[in-house]
Amino acid sequence: MKSIDRTHVRAAMAPTIVCLHASGGSGAQWNALAVRMGPRFRVLTPDFHGHGAAPAFDGPKAAIVAADTLRVARLAAHAGDAVHLVGHSYGGAVALRVALYHPELVASVAVYEPVALQLLAGFVRSDRCAAEVSEVAHAIARDLNGGAMERAARRFVDFWSGDGAWSTLAPDRRAAFARRMPAIRAHFASLMGDALTLADYRRVAAPVLYLTGRKTRASTRRIGELLRRALPHVEAIAFDGMDHRGPITHAGVVAGSIARFIGDRSATPEREAA
Repeated sequence: MKSIDRTHVRAAMAPTIVCLHASGGSGAQWNALAVRMGPRFRVLTPDFHGHGAAPAFDGPKAAIVAADTLRVARLAAHAGDAVHLVGHSYGGAVALRVALYHPELVASVAVYEPVALQLLAGFVRSDRCAAEVSEVAHAIARDLNGGAMERAARRFVDFWSGDGAWSTLAPDRRAAFARRMPAIRAHFASLMGDALTLADYRRVAAPVLYLTGRKTRASTRRIGELLRRALPHVEAIAFDGMDHRGPITHAGVVAGSIARFIGDRSATPEREAA
């Protein structure tokens, strides 16, 4: 675990923040928050299986979310005190699972549009919220089965970032997404088959900051509506002008909201301006 975690300078006995990235990214996406919170906090930005410096996942696709949840829980257990979890998209889904299954390890949770895709399973196929996720997941699987890694990556990027987004990426970013597509395919399969229900999320004891962008997709908008009603201790913020990529495209604004939330729930309050 040590080899895949980036630890920023911290003061002795500082509270720990564990930041979890979105599918296709790496822990580096949280650099703006890490810089803002250090050295008053110890900030860990681990990479998930198949991403960044982390090893590939060699288990069944349906098990990857549970495996990533366990790795984060183990990291939190070694922090010395309850941690503040931060997560975006896939990372947000994992953060909520850790808070549910290991409440003693978690002081607070801040998530930006966690993709709890299983919550859409109960909607009819004609429902756009459920259909758009199912369609892209199956299209990506077909591409990967045919060995078309880059085409699968383009579908994924354009789905979350808008048509044409792939064409704006630098060659190294395209190559990174293509390499990570087997793990991303597993994310879709594992999340869509997850057994967690809204009743389970009602048992999350930690305070939750739920962030979303007003320009987000129908699927993440619906998931947000469901989770915000279910989570018992939730504060919600919707950002104008942001879509699902908010923590990346508007890193400073998102970091400011998260910093204030964590500061209010820590012995090391946030005093910087947003």
